[in-house]
Amino acid sequence: MLTIEKVDTRNKSQVNRFLDVPFKIYGRHPQWVPPIRIDAKTQLNKEKHPFFEHSDGDFFIAVMDGEDVGRIAALENKVFNRYHDTRQAQFYFFESIYDQEVANALFNRAFEWAHERGLDTIVGPKGLGPLDGYGLLVEGFEHRQMMTMMNYNFPYYPRLVENLGFEKEVDFISCYIRAADFHLPERIHSIAERVQKRGTLRVQRFSSKRELLKWAPRIGKAYNKAFVNNWEYYPLSEREISFVVDNIVTIAVPRLIKIIAHEDEAVGFLFGFPDVSAAIQRSRGRLLPFGIIDLLLEMRRTRWIALNGAGILPEFQGRGGNALLYSEMEKTVHDSHFEHADLTQVAETAKEMRADLINLGGKPYKNHRVYRRKI
Repeated sequence: MLTIEKVDTRNKSQVNRFLDVPFKIYGRHPQWVPPIRIDAKTQLNKEKHPFFEHSDGDFFIAVMDGEDVGRIAALENKVFNRYHDTRQAQFYFFESIYDQEVANALFNRAFEWAHERGLDTIVGPKGLGPLDGYGLLVEGFEHRQMMTMMNYNFPYYPRLVENLGFEKEVDFISCYIRAADFHLPERIHSIAERVQKRGTLRVQRFSSKRELLKWAPRIGKAYNKAFVNNWEYYPLSEREISFVVDNIVTIAVPRLIKIIAHEDEAVGFLFGFPDVSAAIQRSRGRLLPFGIIDLLLEMRRTRWIALNGAGILPEFQGRGGNALLYSEMEKTVHDSHFEHADLTQVAETAKEMRADLINLGGKPYKNHRVYRRKI
C-alpha cells in the first residue's frame, strides 16, 4: 500500500524521517554528498528560514508498506511570482526509489497543493534560496557532487519526471577547468591592470573573516543587483540577503573571496570555496562532534575549488569589470595551488557568462535541468 504523508515541521521525528529519505536511497554512493544535517533542518524550520517570512511550502513523504520510499517539497515563492507576474509553484527535495508509481503519487500531491493555491504551473527542482542549487542532474553522473551547492541524483530521476509530462525549462551547466591549463590571454590581464590604475575599479581582498564581515552588507547589496537579468532572479529580502551572506562567511576561506569595488561600494564578487565533499561524506553530514575537525582539515587537503558565485553589476560589465573578474579568477586558482576548478551552475540564459567560461577553457561536464509542467 502506498500513501503520501504530510510532514508536521514542528515534529522532530517527522522532520528526521524526511531528512533520512535520501540516505536510504543513496546509501554510501561515491558520487552523492549528504546534506549538512543542521542546514537541512533549518530548511524545514518555518520559524527560522527567511523564505517562509514571505512565502509558503509543505513537505511530503511517500510510504510503501511501512517504508519511507520518497519525498517532495511543494513551494510557492510569492515574491518571485509578483516580480515576474506568474502563478507558479516549485518542487524541491524530490527523491524516489525507481518506481513510477511512487513518483506519480508524490507529484500528484504537489499538483493538488498547487491547485489549492490557484497556481497553474510547477517548476523545479528549485529551492528556498540561491544557495540551494537548481535542477536534476541529466549529464555527468560519473562525477561527484560538488559539496552541497548542487544536487546529485540517479540517472533514472529524469525519466520519472519526464514520464509525468514535465519538459525542459532551463539548463544549468557546470564547467571543469584543469588548473595547469587555466591561463588567460595576456590581453585580459592588461585590461584588468589598466582598469585598476585608472582607479575605476579595484579588487578588495581579505585576510580574515573579521575583514570579510565588515563588507557583508555591501556584498549582499551587490549580490541582490548583479543577477537581475538571470532567469532565477527575484529581489531578496534583507533577511534573505543576511542569511545568504552569513552562510557564505561561515564556510568561507577569506583569501578565496574577492570583491570588485567602485569607490567604497561592492559592484562585483567572486566566491571561491575549497571542496570539502569528502569530509562531508565521511561525517554523513553531521558536523558534531568530530565532523567539523575533519572538515577544517579537508579545506587544506583538497585539490578542488568550487567557484560558485561570480558576478558584476550590469553597468560595469563593459568597463573592464569582466576582465578584472576573470583575471582574479585565474589568480585565485593558481595562488592557492588548486589542481582542479569547478565553475558551478551557470544558467544557459546567462549567454555572455557561458560563452566567457568556455572561451576561458572551461569544459562543460555536468548539466542540471530545471523542468516545467502546466497543471
